[in-house]
Amino acid sequence: MLTAVLLRSGCWLNWTPRGKCPDSDRSCREPHRIIYIPRVPEIDILAIAAHRDDVELSCAGALMKAKSMGRTIAVIDLTAGELGTRGSAETRAAEAEQAAMVMGLAARENLGLPDAGIVNTPETRARLAVAIRKFKPSIVIAPALGGRHPDHHVSAQLIRDACFVAGLAKVEPGTPAHRPRKIIHAVTHREDFAKPTFVVDITDVFERKLDAIRCYASQFEGVTQAGEVYPNGDSLYDIVRHHAAHYGSMIRCRYGEAYYTTETMRADDIGALEVPTF
Repeated sequence: MLTAVLLRSGCWLNWTPRGKCPDSDRSCREPHRIIYIPRVPEIDILAIAAHRDDVELSCAGALMKAKSMGRTIAVIDLTAGELGTRGSAETRAAEAEQAAMVMGLAARENLGLPDAGIVNTPETRARLAVAIRKFKPSIVIAPALGGRHPDHHVSAQLIRDACFVAGLAKVEPGTPAHRPRKIIHAVTHREDFAKPTFVVDITDVFERKLDAIRCYASQFEGVTQAGEVYPNGDSLYDIVRHHAAHYGSMIRCRYGEAYYTTETMRADDIGALEVPTF
């Protein structure tokens, strides 16, 4: 039995209960999948992360700002987070539904890879490539290339490789090839690995970003550390605010999110460069 929720985007969200696949009576090796039907929209910006709640912590602000500018946004969570210390996969699935509606996602899918066991192999690259082709994004947001959780830094390279593989027509030829134009890495909370290439002003959507994070009460309520967010004694919600204020100060605004690209960014008019020196 499936339960369905109609999102504000007009897409349906279906949650598969543990142990059942939506298309048969056999046991499902990928429980708690989140699938949107009946159509898969073409997406401008696709965020891919290891666990439910990673996107909310790292790049929800940029996603919501992009949506406010008319872009379509979606998320792929690579695992169900079944090995998390707090909560359960079922609880996190329900929390992800709520967060998806707060962010205004057109779609959210769970790839069903093993939590704490993501590997970058030809098989996982092909599997993720098919999901990427389905959404046909122009921009993909990936985790930072370094991180304390093995799933985070492994998934960063997996996503880069899968985006390339998605453009190879002979890999999984049943779906048309599509290679995203650009990959950017969300380095909020992980600035120690690389100086941000740019910072997005998320001042207007920051409180909604916190609302999306608060959807994961099982993970964050009453804690001072989670994921790549290191503790300083304050609540996790306060630390998220502190970090956003830090990145905002880098571009002279109230709140920001930091991103890194492996490519040099282009400027056509140096007379129009933003962020004053003094």
